[in-house]
Formats: sequence, C-alpha cells, structure tokens
Amino acid sequence: MRALAAVVCRLPGVGGKGIPRSSGRTEGMGFKEIYFPVFCSLLLFCGSWKCLAEELELPQTALLDVDASWNLSRKIPDTLFGLFFEEINHAGAGGIWAELVSNRGFETGGPHTPSNIDPWSIIGDESSIYVTTDRSSCFNQNIVALRTEIICDNCPAGGVGIYNPGFWGMNIEEGKTYNLVMYMKSLESVELTASLTCSDGLQNLASVYIKDIDLSNWTKIEMQLLAQGTCRTSRLELTSMKWGVMWFDQVSLMPSDTYKGHGFRKELIYMLLDLRPQFLRFPGGCFVEGSWLRNAFRWRETIGPWEERPGHFGDVWNYWTDDGLGYYEFLQLAEDLGAAPIWVFNVGVSHNDQVDTSIIEPFVKDVLDSLEFARGSAKSTWGSVRAAMGHPERFPVKYVAIGNEDCGKEFYRGNYLKFYDAIRKAYPDIQMISNCDGSSRPLDHPADLYDFHVYTSAADLFLMKNKFERTSRAGPKVFVSEYAVNEQKDTGNGSLLASLAEAAFLTGLEKNSDVVQMASYAPLFVNDNDRTWNPDAIVFNSWQQYGTPSYWMQTYFRESSGSLIHPVTISSSYSDSLAASAITWQDTEDIFLRVKIVNFGPNAVNLTISSRGLQAGVNAAKSTVAVLTSSNLLDENSFTEPNKVVPVKSELPNAGEEMQALLAPYSFTSFDLALDLDQHSMLVAEM
Repeated sequence: MRALAAVVCRLPGVGGKGIPRSSGRTEGMGFKEIYFPVFCSLLLFCGSWKCLAEELELPQTALLDVDASWNLSRKIPDTLFGLFFEEINHAGAGGIWAELVSNRGFETGGPHTPSNIDPWSIIGDESSIYVTTDRSSCFNQNIVALRTEIICDNCPAGGVGIYNPGFWGMNIEEGKTYNLVMYMKSLESVELTASLTCSDGLQNLASVYIKDIDLSNWTKIEMQLLAQGTCRTSRLELTSMKWGVMWFDQVSLMPSDTYKGHGFRKELIYMLLDLRPQFLRFPGGCFVEGSWLRNAFRWRETIGPWEERPGHFGDVWNYWTDDGLGYYEFLQLAEDLGAAPIWVFNVGVSHNDQVDTSIIEPFVKDVLDSLEFARGSAKSTWGSVRAAMGHPERFPVKYVAIGNEDCGKEFYRGNYLKFYDAIRKAYPDIQMISNCDGSSRPLDHPADLYDFHVYTSAADLFLMKNKFERTSRAGPKVFVSEYAVNEQKDTGNGSLLASLAEAAFLTGLEKNSDVVQMASYAPLFVNDNDRTWNPDAIVFNSWQQYGTPSYWMQTYFRESSGSLIHPVTISSSYSDSLAASAITWQDTEDIFLRVKIVNFGPNAVNLTISSRGLQAGVNAAKSTVAVLTSSNLLDENSFTEPNKVVPVKSELPNAGEEMQALLAPYSFTSFDLALDLDQHSMLVAEM
C-alpha cells in the first residue's frame, strides 16, 4: 500500500529503531489521535532511512535547515493570528447567536402594515383564525406587532394559532430547558398553550399553559419549557381554542445552556476557542457598509434591551437580523474568547452611496460615542449604558478599522482623516487601520496598520508565501484581515488543496511577522442552509458542526502568536513546491521547536531536517508529528464524514536534531520537537 503522509526515520548512526504508538483516542476537538495498523496508516515510521524506499519510489529529496540559534530568532507579535466574524451565511442569526426564533419581533416585513411575517405560519384555516400585523406594539423602536383573532366556536383538537420554525428548524434536545419570553396583550381572558413540537406538529416535546393572567396591557410573559424528547427540526407553537383577539410581540426562545450564559451557541464557541484567537475583528465585512447606507450596521441600534432593538435588513447578504447579536455582544464575545476586539465601523460609505466629507461630523461623533460605550467609565454617558447592560468594567478596545474595502471610494480619504484625527485626539492609544493597501507603495495618509485582503486560486496563494518579503518595514504594519482560496475549481465546499495553499501563505506571514502584525481567515462560519459564500472555516446546521480542512489547517498556527520565529532554508530542486517555517513555542509544561512544511506538489519528498543552534537537547518521548493530507486533492469534510480531512497526530520517538521524514504528495506536516529543559533551565526564563 502506498503511504499517504510521512515516514519519519533517524539518519544512520543518529538514533535507534522504533515504531510509534498511537493513543487509541479520537476527540472532537484538537488534533486527532487515531490508532491504526502501521502498514495502513497515514503516518509510518521506521528505523532506517532506506525503509519503504523501493515501494514508494521517491525521486525527490530536500534538506530543510533550521537555525534555532537564540541570537537569530525573532519574537512573533502576540496578535498574529485571530478571527474575523462577519454576519454572512447566517453566521450570527441562526448561528453562533443561540436565539431559536426567526423574526421574533415581526419586523421583517417592514414598518408598513399589514406586512409579511415569514417564517411565522398559521395553524388552522381562514374559517378558524385571522392573523395580521398592526402598529400597536409597546416598543417605539419596533412598532409592529402581530394580531391574532380566533373566530372558531368549536376549534379543532389542539387549537389554532401560529408557529415559528426558527432557522430551518429548531434543535430541541431531551432533558434540556428552553427559556420562552414574549409580550402579549388581550382584552379578553386568555387560554394559550406554548409548545415545542416536531416539524410536522405531531410530536409534542414540551408544553406550558397560560391562563388567568391580566393582559389588558402589554405584559411580559416568561416561561421555561423542559423537553421530553429530541427533534432536530422542531418549531414553537402558540395555540388556543378560545374565541378572542390576542396580540403578540418580541417572542424569544433561547436554550438555557448558552456559553457562560451570554447567548452564544456553546459547540461553535468551543471550535473558536480551539484556535486560540488573539483578536476578533467584527461585525464585517460588507455587512458594515451595506449596499445602501440605510441598511448599514448601526451600533447604537443594537445595544440596550433586546426587545427595543429595531433590527435591520442586511442588504448585501440579503437577510434580516434582529440584532440580538449586537455591538455589546460582539465585545462580550471577544472577552469570552480572550481576544482583542477590533471594531470595524462604517465611514459614511456603502456600496452605492456615500456621505460627503463636508457633512461627515455626525458619523464621527457616532463612532466616538461607540468608543465611550466600550471604554468609558460606568459613570460616563455611554459607559453607563454598558454598565446597565451588566458590564461595568471597560472593554479594552485598542484597534479600530476605519471602513471596509472602501479605499477607492470618492470620499474615503477625506472621511478617513476626519475619523483618524478625532480618534487620535480622544484615544491616542487606539491603533487605527486603513483600508488602503500599503504593501507595494507608501500610504498617502497616516495609519497604524493597513488592511490586505486576498481571495484567489490555490496556485496563486501558494506563490504569495513570499508576498511581504519586499514590503517596507518602515511605517504602518500589515493586517491580512481576510484571506482564503475561493476559486470554485480549487475549493468545492472546502478542500485539502485550498488548505495547503493557505498553510503555505501563513508560513510566509510568520516569517514576515516583523511587518505583518495580524491575519485572519474569511469567512469564519456558514450555515449549511445559506451557502451564500463558499468556502468557509466552520460549517453548521441547527445541531451539527464540523471544520473544513482550512479550519484544521489553522490549528497548526494557534501557538505561533507570541512565539519565536527561526530562519529556515530549503535546499532542493523541488523547492518551488515546498514552504516551511520553524518556531519555538511553550505550553504550560514544555518548550517545543515546531517545524512546519507544506508539500504542494505531486511527488513524495525524502526530507532531511537539520536543526542547528538548539538551546537544549531533544526529548523524543514528548515529541510528536501531525499530518494533514488525504487521498484526493479535492477531498472535503461533511456532516456524514466530518473527519475525512483532519490532522493525524502521532508520537515521534526517534526525534532528534537531525532526522529524515518522508512527506506525502500534497500534505502539511508539523513536527513538534520537545526540548529537554533539564539541560537548559535558562531557556524557560528566556521564553
């Protein structure tokens, strides 16, 4: 059988023989540690460099020289790798934000009534119930409410009413509780049942009964529903058998077990935490701009009580958000992830209209207010609003992006300078990010960092591994805030090929991290029911999730931020198909030399790794190797095969300062050589 990954051997005379043991453990998070027979494995080891050479017929050889001398090392910025979240593909609404009701305030159809209430639907027919919208809500910011009139004298068993299927079905799980909040009004006595049922309405999972409550004025109703069964495509039903008129508004259903109680879907947060992000850029992206300014993200309309948030139509990605996931929640998310928040705000520019610089001051004042909301004292005007929401402590916003992809717009530079000057005066420590690319020529305006976005083919991105070698080290730093392979022929829904090109590109960012300060993949999330943009790092539906190869590729780089980068040299006639980097990093117990190498070509490579200048010996017992590869370049993960293309981690018992490795065609390999701290305790202090 042809080996698909790496065969690691010691050079003759360097060490002994041995076949590594796998742990026999498979986990949902982190690297996969899978036990399998040696001759069928993706990663094989041997005791002699000649092993399997005849079977593998390796024509290519390469020498990877790593100079780990302390005096030639350089610290990578603590902020190098992080996350970019955009409300796209229902990443927030119906995604990371755990709200189960879609269109909870009946505002999707607009302020004019009667209006569309999708995806709400009616239980019953026109002879038994009449449903319409009116402008009778008690909330001035979102005035639309739903009026239901039950007109049957002998209503059908189970009653008539309305139901909401959520975002392509609600995931209701047995034994879990769900918090239902809604506002009601009725001039008559009410008998109402709130139920969670499966999508056909036949299987009842949970019910609560509302009776004998004075609803003559708008009243907030709060209940808990305990699920007695599991259904992945559930819906919320509000039904009655009693004649009369009822009004509903702001109907919310949230799982009781969100992450830290902050409203985030736990399993998706765990996937983000596993990347150990150093920053969170939010909320977009084009979502910030809008196709038209009237539909741009307005931070102040997304704070305060959720019932009073008007929501808005995201006209770039074409769906409504109720803005339960608002400015405050994004700041909270960054805090929960231990990541520095990067607030991307609108600069008075959309895709189709702009604000002239001469009248931009209200926009500038709005952004200064947003910064006071995040950073102001609990006694300040906007800081007190934050404190009232439950966070008296300041959010440490130290980065802002002035617009998104707006550099070529007519009023961008003039508007930019107005924002820049005002923020620099009020908050001199905040780092400001320009939309204009300064990688090839100097910017014509002041900035601390500048955005660099790249979406391209796999071949092109691989070649861009050297992109920033000739970038000026003077002036602002680079923020690669959006990168990905996105040509459909290379990606499908997220392929091995795309991840390899991206890995090569990131090794180049590591090596040029004296000028590149931050980088983030895009987009981060996609709901499988709304694939507006492919590919993405994390795919989910109402109850499942998996990482694409591009997600797993990023796990190789989660220890890079704040580590030490070392010079590497590749000597090979095949070097045009290889990309590599080397870092020294530390976990809670040990220090490792990590050597990463991408083989982007169709040939296997007999690689010699030579590490010079190590400050300590190699502890083979704690050393490991991980390989990302598959049998087909376009292989991808799916709900049925979520682990088809994931890193496979194995022990590396013959690790040493010099060793050989057999790299499979089209693979990404990471060697973690544990350093023997007993020999050099000074190494710990220097790290």
